[in-house]
Amino acid sequence: MHPIRLLPDLLISQIAAGEVVERPAAALKELLENCLDADATEIRVHLEQGGMQLIRVADNGIGIEQTQLPLALARHATSKIGSLEDLECVASLGFRGEALASIAAIARVRLISRTAAAAHAVEIRAEGSEIGELQPATLQTGTAIEVRDLYFNTPARRKFLKSAATEYAHCDETFRRIALARPDAAFSLFHNDRAQRQLPAHSLAERISALLGEEFAQAAVDIHESSPVLSVAGLSTLPAYSRAGRDAQYIYVNGRFVRDKLLSHALRQAYHDVLHHDRHPAYCLFITLDPGAVDVNVHPAKTEVRFHDGRAVHQFLYHAVNKALSARGGENPGVHASWPETSKLSTPIVKLPETYRQPYQATLNHGIAQPANYYEIVTREAAEPVKTAGGSAVAENDHPLGYAIGQIHGVYILAQNAAGLILVDMHAAHERVMYEKFKNSWDQRRIISQPLLIPITVDADAIDVAAAAEYAAILEELGFSMTALSPTSLAIRAIPQLLQHADPDRLTRDLLGELRRSGVSRTLNEYRNALLGTLACHSAVRANRQLTVAEMNALLRDMENTERADQCNHGRPTWFQISMAELDKMFMRGK
Repeated sequence: MHPIRLLPDLLISQIAAGEVVERPAAALKELLENCLDADATEIRVHLEQGGMQLIRVADNGIGIEQTQLPLALARHATSKIGSLEDLECVASLGFRGEALASIAAIARVRLISRTAAAAHAVEIRAEGSEIGELQPATLQTGTAIEVRDLYFNTPARRKFLKSAATEYAHCDETFRRIALARPDAAFSLFHNDRAQRQLPAHSLAERISALLGEEFAQAAVDIHESSPVLSVAGLSTLPAYSRAGRDAQYIYVNGRFVRDKLLSHALRQAYHDVLHHDRHPAYCLFITLDPGAVDVNVHPAKTEVRFHDGRAVHQFLYHAVNKALSARGGENPGVHASWPETSKLSTPIVKLPETYRQPYQATLNHGIAQPANYYEIVTREAAEPVKTAGGSAVAENDHPLGYAIGQIHGVYILAQNAAGLILVDMHAAHERVMYEKFKNSWDQRRIISQPLLIPITVDADAIDVAAAAEYAAILEELGFSMTALSPTSLAIRAIPQLLQHADPDRLTRDLLGELRRSGVSRTLNEYRNALLGTLACHSAVRANRQLTVAEMNALLRDMENTERADQCNHGRPTWFQISMAELDKMFMRGK
């Protein structure tokens, strides 16, 4: 066994570098954070060969005093904390005093800086932790640092780097994360002497549009909630903009980009009701709280945090996003601002391409399982615009979805509103409406069961028969009464009143299948939502069902008064709008 011995300083720094600087993008992150901590308002980044050959970052920040330059490259030297109390309430992005020393241990570094009071700039060089002498240099107020030949003295580590294109892609993503955090600062990015990004100081909305795209901004709703101790602001997209991966998820805690499981779970829960499980939401959100209420000293890369009251933060974020997704359209990018206060719709009006674009969907609140006189009632209310006390008709814009014109192939409703043309997917919209009805009834313990005069016999697998017995109590809460007739058949003696016209065979199989899949592994809300989603799908009006104009108008009115009406339970949009201006453009009117 080898004797215990102290490691050389260079090896210690190289070990630290392996944790902090795993690739060029990690070095770039540390340098950019130093710029922001130095109050820079203009930051310029130059890369060569994806950052493997050169990373140069220059800023107009406060600069570093001449006598402090050698310390800037030393291990565990920092201006940002000085005590345990400081560490427990860190407000800066950097604080450990490791980054520059770690980078200097594995690269050739040139650091130039000048304060406003200095007569000229000063530079210092380091190579493999060997720090050179101070030399006069030329630079305006601020700091510039060059990192060349990353991992030149640790070739085993360098061989793990990918191609220049791949490493540049990681650097670009790091650049985007930092630039999103500080829209008030100007950023520029060059790669191999070619300009890649030029970002002047922006508003947050402009910066998000510039980096995440106009489509993201158009499909997003404002998130803005605050309490005396916690706030969240930013943009979160509607479910129709969902993604196959997590590439458009940005969340910041006190200006620091983080990957936090607790926050991610809160956001998944907020979208659970409106997004298919294979899809992922997109968002750019900023959480602000007392620095003393969050521990940022958890991970070498500082991308993980730990909250002192994680449950409170989780619930606050969940309710803020869930509320915005459930609410009516407001003064958000892309959302129709002229809709009345009573509207709960929030789907944005999406611009058509130059030739043609598809419409956008909303939600339906009209059921095939209503009492027999339901449509007679709504006919009187919806067949024509409602008359006011003075006898004049209510304007079309009092109803965002307007009034029905007809049906298209038994699948879509065509309607006219003040803005132009509306297209509604009947089944998707009605599914959302019925889902919300079921949820409200469940919460109020008012799911009405309809006993059947003659029980319905359904053939079933043995596992389904066993599930019916195992989950009898849950089925009863849902309004069902099922008993086994044999090892392979069930008798359905009662069903929810809203499902009296559903296909009993298919409904039973789907419901029992969902019960078996869910078991007790999900949270109560997830469990409930999965079951009620199955019921809603079966209760929704099916394709090729011919509706009268009065019935279609009833659906439109119900949509306007249903939360989350813009998407079905699986995240598909339920309605689209084409404006008169877009219709005129299609037909070249006015030319």
